[in-house]
Amino acid sequence: MTRQRIFAGTRLRRVRIERGLKQAEFAATLGISISYLSQIEHDDRPLTPALLDRLQKLFPLEWDEVAADAGDRRHGALREAAADPLFATQPLAPEQLERAALQQPQLADQFVALHAAYRRAGQRLQMIDEALTGGTAEGSRLPWEEVRDWFHDAGNYVDSIDRAAEALAASLSGSPPSPPVEMIERRMRNALGISIVYRQSQALRDFDATMRHLVIDPSLPAESRRFQLAHQLAALALTDEIAAVVEASPLRTPAARQLLHVGLANYAAGAVLMPYGAFRASARAVRHDIDRLRLEYGVSFEQACHRLSTLQRPGARGIPMFFCRVDMAGNITKRHSATRLQFARFGGACPLWIVHEAAAIPDRILFQLAETPDGLRYVSMAKGLVKPSGSYARSPRRYAVALGCEAQYAGDFVYADGVDVAAPQAATRIGLSCRICPRDDCDQRAFPPSDRPILVDPDRRDVVPYRIG
Repeated sequence: MTRQRIFAGTRLRRVRIERGLKQAEFAATLGISISYLSQIEHDDRPLTPALLDRLQKLFPLEWDEVAADAGDRRHGALREAAADPLFATQPLAPEQLERAALQQPQLADQFVALHAAYRRAGQRLQMIDEALTGGTAEGSRLPWEEVRDWFHDAGNYVDSIDRAAEALAASLSGSPPSPPVEMIERRMRNALGISIVYRQSQALRDFDATMRHLVIDPSLPAESRRFQLAHQLAALALTDEIAAVVEASPLRTPAARQLLHVGLANYAAGAVLMPYGAFRASARAVRHDIDRLRLEYGVSFEQACHRLSTLQRPGARGIPMFFCRVDMAGNITKRHSATRLQFARFGGACPLWIVHEAAAIPDRILFQLAETPDGLRYVSMAKGLVKPSGSYARSPRRYAVALGCEAQYAGDFVYADGVDVAAPQAATRIGLSCRICPRDDCDQRAFPPSDRPILVDPDRRDVVPYRIG
């Protein structure tokens, strides 16, 4: 098998210019000579495997989509699997991985498959932990749990819905990048025959399909009213696309399938208001600054965070991110992850995670560099939010949202500015769930690990009243 030679001079030059670097500075960063860099930028020489590996580590967002044949894809999958902290004590050099992918393709594929099985086993353990904590078994998951897991398995990206919603947004006349309320209302009235009334109600949105009548609660914030309009438009205009996805799903109960239908309409609403291509470009331009994105697209802080976690279109991926919403009791009420951090699999979260502090401090952005027991580091931001109820008789909803990514993407995550993500003592050592966390020196532990014995000394009392065997 011969590896395809990759010429990427235009892309390399664009990365350098976007960062305001001269050739000498960029060459020093890459560890090559200025003349060699010049030859690559003019496509006189291809990228070597070692240089490609260095570029993907230094600039992962720009270099995760280099065109590749089957051999390149195998090499990329092998490189990603070998980068797991599990193998940190004896890492393989880039040329070793390249040679393995070329000379032993079957062995490389089996190694990748074995690593994927190892990751799935970890996720399975988390699901068992969730079942034990919640008193449910795998075969008796609640409908909302089925739908949550469906989105998790889909990588929180649904291609057919996303592309159809992007086309729907483009068909609405108005100023880009996001269709204004007036254009959404006009399409619903003129093309779909929907009458729209803003009237205070117990429901955020109430649609009478027989009368073609939609009621929106005017006490909602402007971005929430707009989202509810977009939801109804998407639910009606993309009926066939949504129905096809629901029909193809393996969900067992009618309630779960109905919840999936609602979830897909919400997904489509986000894609209409934040069309994939435009939103991805904007996110990269502002380095994922949520406040700038929400102002540009007229959406809420939470909606912008959620949309960033869905940017996983093949060939045009965004940074793999995790996103979740936590209420004041610590319950995770919304969760998605395109990263190896799987908060999306269980009911609670580590008390050392910054999102819990954010829930108690509204309208303030907190940052955290965290390290999980597998050695992976993540940068994340969290913000406490308050949603008004529109009535003194109803308490406002208080919660926090968190958004983060692996530390290798810190350069494209504005909240990580000024933080040395590689500093040995800089990261907070968090876990995933106390019942499966292996750390034996955590003062915040709520439960002992399920797979290890505890030792109790009646003559000694520490913060945690037992030691882990």
